[in-house]
Amino acid sequence: MAEKKQPVAGENAVVQDHLPWHRRITYGFTDMSGNLLYCIISSYMLYFFTNVFGLTVGVAGVLLLIGRFFDALGAPVMGILVDHTHSKYGKNRPWFLWMALPFAVFVWLLFTTPHLSYGMKIVYAGVMYILADLSYTAVSTPITSVLPNLTSSSDGRMSANSIRLVLGNVGNFFAVTFIIPFADHLGHGNAQKGWSLAVGVYAIIAFVLLIVAFLDMREMNITKEKVITIKESLKATRGNWPWIIIVLANLTYWTAFTMRNAALPYYFQYNLGNKGLISFFNGFTIIQVLGMAAVPLFAKFLHKWGTTVFMLALTIVGQVWLAFAGNNITAALIGWCIACIGSGSACTMFFAMVGDTVDFGEWKNGIRANGFLTAIGASFCIQMGSGIGSFIASMIMKGFGFNASKAVQSAASLHGISFSFLWAPVIIYIISMLLMVGYRKWEKHEPVVQRDLEARAKLAD
Repeated sequence: MAEKKQPVAGENAVVQDHLPWHRRITYGFTDMSGNLLYCIISSYMLYFFTNVFGLTVGVAGVLLLIGRFFDALGAPVMGILVDHTHSKYGKNRPWFLWMALPFAVFVWLLFTTPHLSYGMKIVYAGVMYILADLSYTAVSTPITSVLPNLTSSSDGRMSANSIRLVLGNVGNFFAVTFIIPFADHLGHGNAQKGWSLAVGVYAIIAFVLLIVAFLDMREMNITKEKVITIKESLKATRGNWPWIIIVLANLTYWTAFTMRNAALPYYFQYNLGNKGLISFFNGFTIIQVLGMAAVPLFAKFLHKWGTTVFMLALTIVGQVWLAFAGNNITAALIGWCIACIGSGSACTMFFAMVGDTVDFGEWKNGIRANGFLTAIGASFCIQMGSGIGSFIASMIMKGFGFNASKAVQSAASLHGISFSFLWAPVIIYIISMLLMVGYRKWEKHEPVVQRDLEARAKLAD
């Protein structure tokens, strides 16, 4: 009998490190699941609280700010937990199993209106909002930090991340486009019942997607991972200026982005007098995939900082176009598509660059706190920026006299809605753009960082 040929060690390592296509797709399921529910929160939470749940715009805005504050504090804690997780499934993968059900249940309860007194409804809304956002943070943090553990192949990571972004946009598309008509259909005139049933269906789908992702994914070298202390995680931020810039720029980006999204339903329902335009315009957010696909090409010529600045500028152009379009729906749609392509692409760049700041932290301080730095640079910015954006929009609308109980708003109220949707985001997008200009210096330094890290790795071997 011929002796069975044993695989060469190097060849076997390559085979094991190959990331199959089905695993790249199931990795994308994580972001698809998260966006399927979270984009309902980020786009419609303020609107739901005022027009369905029954809160005043001022109370709703304060709840959103307080809730996001607590959830933002949970982001670095979650990053530390990921860095300290050690199981047979890896550091990141088990969190999809542990948090799939809580995430689905808490989001469903958030959009379910109980029969309580007004005061108790405020308490219920606040608690459920915090729990839903904390559970999302526990899901979204490992989505970003698991990628380096899925494969060491740069091409494999890029491919998996691209698929993740596409499927994430599919989740966003179904969330923002169909949730309102779906809720209207299921509610038969009862908005509270309709929203509860519709979000319940979405929650079941999101739960299944996360479980499938957990079952299919595999993390590499989980027995060799070093456990990082909290002190070491904090040390990774010391002198990490590119990380600080990304955090500030991403925070202001999400503030502007959420302010625009929070005011959008009010703008189309009251200023343009057509509630159906809410889902129609939100459906066109899928066009941002075109910008995301073109990002690598832009980055070759403009570099990462320049591409981000360009995309933020494109977003501002789209916002201004929207403002001058007025009641012209065709012109408004063009401006909206331009703004979506710009904002979606800029968001992609922030997620990409926060990984580079992890390398800088390791180069500067000798600590690779992947979970902690990405949690602050991504989840914290999303949560805190969303809270600030929704709060600012609600306070502007309150100051101009918005009242959800009135079918027709005053001229002042309409002006407040318009300013919250169109011009206030432009001002904050400009701040984010200026911060990214300052990132140019640090991007030029990246080749030095990579060269030194490779040299250290060789010495360690």
